[in-house]
Amino acid sequence: MNKLVDIRKLSTHFKSELGVVKAVDGLDLRVQPGETVCIVGESGCGKSAAAMSLMGLISEAAGKIVGGEVWFAGRDLRKVSKEELRKLRGNELAMIFQEPMSSLNPVLTIGEQIMEPLIEHKRLRKKEALAKAIELIELVGIPRAREIAKAYPHELSGGMLQRIMIAIAISCHPRLLIADEPTTALDVTIQAQILDLLRKIKQESGTAILLITHDLGVVAEMADHVVVMYAGKVVEEAPVEALFESPLHPYTQGLLRSKPVLNQRQAKLYSIPGQVPHPATLGESCYFHDRCAHCLDKCRVQHPPLRELGDGRKVACWLHEEEFGYDR
Repeated sequence: MNKLVDIRKLSTHFKSELGVVKAVDGLDLRVQPGETVCIVGESGCGKSAAAMSLMGLISEAAGKIVGGEVWFAGRDLRKVSKEELRKLRGNELAMIFQEPMSSLNPVLTIGEQIMEPLIEHKRLRKKEALAKAIELIELVGIPRAREIAKAYPHELSGGMLQRIMIAIAISCHPRLLIADEPTTALDVTIQAQILDLLRKIKQESGTAILLITHDLGVVAEMADHVVVMYAGKVVEEAPVEALFESPLHPYTQGLLRSKPVLNQRQAKLYSIPGQVPHPATLGESCYFHDRCAHCLDKCRVQHPPLRELGDGRKVACWLHEEEFGYDR
């Protein structure tokens, strides 16, 4: 099957007071047409930076892509012109941003903001675009669509704004939809509705979804394939069932242990000891070694490569080179 997204050795660096921050460090990522791939990891692991790099939205003032290739539908996005990239964004390639209130224009109505990509990419007239905008508002489950089209962002709740972001993103029927923490700060019932909506979009249009989240419940519910990132690097990759049944990397195991289990009593919820290292202070060691209960001497001096184990599984861990005794 032809890959819709094929990211190869992508590295995105930012400047900081402590030096260069390797937000994304040699990322390989594939997304097939119609597939849902979840990128999971703690805050600061490089998930959003990877998505922004794919979209070509890294601010030149703050950072830049320093290496790698970003292929989308057979085109290397790092080599296309800004004009070509602008034609792709919002059309074939769309993104639901993490903070809808800061992503929407406060001085334009909801209708105007949904109409914009329709006028720009589909060349609809204003009357046609407005009718389509109202249809999209209804599609994402918001009542009183005509009134909502005339409203401004500050007049809507967080859940409604997130739905509007989805309406804008799907307005031109993109081939890839990037959803960056689409359910963050929403209550449980709204979260479920948003996820149901994303599933419906995928089923009806065949849109591939790249879902960025730290919520393993969302991963279990939505993903076909999972990529686990830590400190800018991929540490494990697997089909969703395999990842939950037998996680290979100690970091993935820690993430799964940290998830609350319904009807299971425990004195204290498990948390991975320590903190994610500052990306400007990383050395040559495994970035997870000082938080890992299975750390070997080799882990302290050399970062393990990401190795393919078959059946779509990859892991970057020396424990799978040394015959170390722990439950795999």
